[in-house]
Amino acid sequence: MKFLLDFFPIILFFVAYKVWGIYTATAVAIIATVLQIGYLRYKTGKVEPMQWVSLGVIVLFGGATLLAHDENFIKWKPTVLYWLMGGALLVGQLFFKKNLLKSLMGAQMQLPEAAWRTMNWSWTGFFAVMGVLNLWVAYNFDTDTWVNFKLFGGMGLMLVFVLAQAVYLSRHMKEAGGDNPALPGADAQQTQDRQP
Repeated sequence: MKFLLDFFPIILFFVAYKVWGIYTATAVAIIATVLQIGYLRYKTGKVEPMQWVSLGVIVLFGGATLLAHDENFIKWKPTVLYWLMGGALLVGQLFFKKNLLKSLMGAQMQLPEAAWRTMNWSWTGFFAVMGVLNLWVAYNFDTDTWVNFKLFGGMGLMLVFVLAQAVYLSRHMKEAGGDNPALPGADAQQTQDRQP
């Protein structure tokens, strides 16, 4: 159920795009995201900060797409979200000496400080590269290719990265409190992938 909820907006965006085009798909994505946040708020009483940021980005860039009738705005949305996530990790580490990934996931797994730093820097770099890659696809290929890349290419690259990092971390991971440790980056991926 949670999996379907996480990917609800992106799946609806993809289907709406294939049937009605980019502008209808953008409107559908905005509505789906608002409904998703409303459901989470009602069901759990809690919405994560990154989910609020994601909602703000889709409303801002999706709204600009619809008002200006310019699909370039929605094409920038994934890049802005990737860079915001990477930027938060970077600023936390450099300026506040705080590893945000450790803050989010420290209760789920125990790692040496060096491994937490490596994970933080690798995710920062990955988000930076994904932001650039999204723009490269958006401006060098047609919209149909970009939509397909957003759903399949972005998710595929994220999966490969998460698996590669899991292999690296398996050497350092210890189960905390007998719980199975979560894969690093799963929350970040779900936040991004529920958006077009």
